[in-house]
Amino acid sequence: MGGSRVLMMESLMRSMLLLLLLLLWVCAVTASVSYDHKAILINGQRRILISGSIHYPRSTPEMWPALIQKAKDGGLDVIQTYVFWNGHEPSPGKYYFEERFDLVKFIKLVQQAGLYVHLRIGPYVCAEWNFGGFPVWLKYVPGIAFRTDNEPFKAAMQKFTGKIVSLMKSEKLFQSQGGPIIMSQVENEYGPVEWEIGAPGKSYTKWAAQMAVGLNTGVPWVMCKQEDAPDPVIDTCNGFYCENFSPNKNYKPKMWTENWTGWYTDFGGANPHRPAEDLAFSVARFVQNRGSFVNYYMYHGGTNFGRTSGGRFIATSYDYDAPIDEYGLVNQPKWGHLRDLHKAIKQCEPALVSVDPTVSWPGKNLEVHVYKTKSGACAAFLANYDTISSSKVTFGNGHYDLPPWSISILPDCKTAVFNTARVGAQRWEKKMTPVNSAFAWQSYNEEPASSSEADSITAHALWEQVKVTRDSSDYLWYMTDVNINANEGFIKNGQSLLLTAMSAGDVLHVFVNGQFSGTVYGGLDNPKLTFSGNVKLRVGNNKISLLSVAVGLPNVGLHFETWNAGVLGPVTLKGLNEGTRDLSRQKWSYKVGLKGETLSLHTLSGSNSVEWTQGSLLARKQPLTWYKTTFNAPAGNDPLALDMSSMGKGEVWINGQSIGRHWPGYIAHGSCGGCNYAGTYTDKKCRTNCGEPSQRWYHVPRSWLNPSGNSLVVLEEWGGDPSGISLVKRT
Repeated sequence: MGGSRVLMMESLMRSMLLLLLLLLWVCAVTASVSYDHKAILINGQRRILISGSIHYPRSTPEMWPALIQKAKDGGLDVIQTYVFWNGHEPSPGKYYFEERFDLVKFIKLVQQAGLYVHLRIGPYVCAEWNFGGFPVWLKYVPGIAFRTDNEPFKAAMQKFTGKIVSLMKSEKLFQSQGGPIIMSQVENEYGPVEWEIGAPGKSYTKWAAQMAVGLNTGVPWVMCKQEDAPDPVIDTCNGFYCENFSPNKNYKPKMWTENWTGWYTDFGGANPHRPAEDLAFSVARFVQNRGSFVNYYMYHGGTNFGRTSGGRFIATSYDYDAPIDEYGLVNQPKWGHLRDLHKAIKQCEPALVSVDPTVSWPGKNLEVHVYKTKSGACAAFLANYDTISSSKVTFGNGHYDLPPWSISILPDCKTAVFNTARVGAQRWEKKMTPVNSAFAWQSYNEEPASSSEADSITAHALWEQVKVTRDSSDYLWYMTDVNINANEGFIKNGQSLLLTAMSAGDVLHVFVNGQFSGTVYGGLDNPKLTFSGNVKLRVGNNKISLLSVAVGLPNVGLHFETWNAGVLGPVTLKGLNEGTRDLSRQKWSYKVGLKGETLSLHTLSGSNSVEWTQGSLLARKQPLTWYKTTFNAPAGNDPLALDMSSMGKGEVWINGQSIGRHWPGYIAHGSCGGCNYAGTYTDKKCRTNCGEPSQRWYHVPRSWLNPSGNSLVVLEEWGGDPSGISLVKRT
């Protein structure tokens, strides 16, 4: 009996030891994430978190490890990304998570690097991304209205959000499961929209928050630019500056989800740059004012490959003047200056997360924040807000020189280890060096479509473009016939007629009887356009063909799903015996896309389906021309790009993959003057490239190339000279 008791005790001890080991193992692989008024808490510990946006589809999987490592080396704790609904569900219920859209792979790479993830599921993202990230099929769900208290929309949104959360849970990617995701976001910058919509908007906000929290991720949810974010969702700030932001409840932390490191480039616009000194100043000012989470939007901007750029007229480059440039190289001195800032902030962390600051004002435009704990930790921020004059500040037993518009950080309240206006990082000059400009080009001319084509569809009306194309192509042909009698006065007098066509945007090419008659295009500020030009018509039947081109679908605005594109009229002919003839309600034929798209000329098999010309017969400066060539990959690992400055507008493919829309024919307008870092930054300040193409170089990912025999295909709408195209390396 005594022996049995001993055995039972030993067995119990072994069981308790196993249970203890199991608990230790569970604690080791899982963690809790919560928050209080000071900061996000990970395993009960408050953290000052530095984050940066890297969007997985805007680079290639082969680039991801290096981008993530450079982010870590730059002092980041967190990688933030949107989730792109239209990339993941291109048709209802058909999901895609491969290649550039392999979200799980991207998050696991972040985890392997030892960083956290902030997953902005949205699923509305804005992001200068086509249709704000919504799939176009969503627009045609019966009875739908986007981003309001609308049952069809809420059902679709909940289904996709649930799909993403389930996928993350199945891969154990939330921090509560031992994964790297410490936060999620639902909706995106909805506050201004809610204000315009009113009561249905408020109901939708409350529903979205409850829906998200009900998914039980085990990590906090945030809503950015959402002052009425319902508990327990945290409201956060977006902008160039957020030091004066306060969350809607005093028990929520002060968080900045988008500190804009620059701005996007639009076709027709100059290239924006934000000085490293001002960016660092904005972060230091936020942190000294109790900010505990700051995210750079973007940390790596990347490339809008294919037709993913949205908001209309957004360039293919999404460089954003980010700390890591479009090609994956560090953007100096911005990257290095921010790295040094992050080191200084991290040295202050014990004091920052423990107490609130005391604030004093030692002089005009001067401010001092001191964080001092009972245990002796002390950090100080000395600020000079004057945009012109330096100042001397006496603090403690020291004297400190502060340049204009700067903050000095003293992690021990004695030694200034960093000043936002003193840049210690090297300044690197970016070079584009040609490595191949001797391409042997071939060309194929596409004939304008006409109303006699058998596969066209017809209607006695002008149809909205996206309703017809479903965004399967940028291009839609509007075609009609015009009969001219021999007794028309303009025929006898040898005159022309005035053709006027009004379009909701974005570009319009006009052909009469197969001959090019002109082009008109809009811009980011006003995509609407009117073609008005003289055209020569003959006696009998005349064929008018209007090629309408969309340059990305809208991505932001109140009910942008209702916005139109294409030729909506009126279309008129002026100068006839009858006066002005309105063609808008006569019979029109429609054809989606170009013939070359239908034939897949950008692919190897498709390009073999037509006869190409070369040598002296090569088409130059002719509209609707396809060009192709082959080339070998240059040696080395330097990032590559195509210099497209000799071309007009179109699209480019490498080995069948689209590197995006090219439009070097759109010259940047606006003012480009000097750049002083001091003073409030806006996207109109510190711009370059005025009077030059908005985008000249187009990123060619190394991983898309073979050692030899690479296919390069260019669709040219306007008419360009391909002999001016060169492959360059970025150094």
